[in-house]
Amino acid sequence: MKSFIKLIDENLDKFLEVKYPEDIFNSMRYSVLAKGKRLRPVMCLEACRIFGGNVQDAIPAACAIEMLHAQSLIHDDLPCMDNDDFRRGNPTNHKVFGEAIAVLAGDALLSLAPQLILQKSKNLGEKIVLRLLEEYCIAAGAYGLIAGQVVDIESEGKEISSETLEFIHTHKTADLFKLALKSGAIIAGANEEQITAMDSLGQKLGFAFQICDDILDEISTFEELGKTLGKDKEAQKSTYTAIFGLEKARAQVICLLEGACDIITKNGIESEIFSEIIEGIIERTKGKLC
Repeated sequence: MKSFIKLIDENLDKFLEVKYPEDIFNSMRYSVLAKGKRLRPVMCLEACRIFGGNVQDAIPAACAIEMLHAQSLIHDDLPCMDNDDFRRGNPTNHKVFGEAIAVLAGDALLSLAPQLILQKSKNLGEKIVLRLLEEYCIAAGAYGLIAGQVVDIESEGKEISSETLEFIHTHKTADLFKLALKSGAIIAGANEEQITAMDSLGQKLGFAFQICDDILDEISTFEELGKTLGKDKEAQKSTYTAIFGLEKARAQVICLLEGACDIITKNGIESEIFSEIIEGIIERTKGKLC
């Protein structure tokens, strides 16, 4: 993973060169280049690799997906949303640059990301570029991230069904995992059955990752996570741990990860990176696979 992360960071730095007006680019860089796990772009590159593609071809899409992820965090932290003061151990974007610039930085990333795919992936051919843009727009918009965010906000302080909770977790988190894995497969020229397998893998990994995040909000410290803890409980948000409790949440993470392992095995995929991601989630939740 380290070599992929280095490759992603180098290209993000290049794609986000500071130009006039400097404030907007500095704000964008502040959130995108903040130290993070880079799971989504790494998964994009790895999906491309395992299906026989050229990893270099997937860099623009991988970086675009990380920009989309950063945009969602900037907006999620705003006072009108989750009102968070810290992200990854640092003050949130709006605390540094002000709310107006933070909103605009998120908007700028949302539009710059597909520009990267369009301008830097021309060698892939029109058909693949259009497919990538379609997948990006679906994941970023009212059928994806935004849908999850809206239902999350509307569910605060209410009792919701497990189906509604799955809808929130799917669209707020799993949709970007699916976008990353499917994009890498599409770039590599994978067939529809393989792309569907990546969609299913992204759903299970993304859902498990979000439940893991819910668990960590209960058991971790600020020093470990770099963000204010307990805000979900304070806002009466519908999290997996709030509805089902800590132990059932851990059990669901294991169930989802075992499903992810089944998909990997059935498709004959050999990936140290996927194994590392799965093991990392297990370790963070203090669980173990059967």
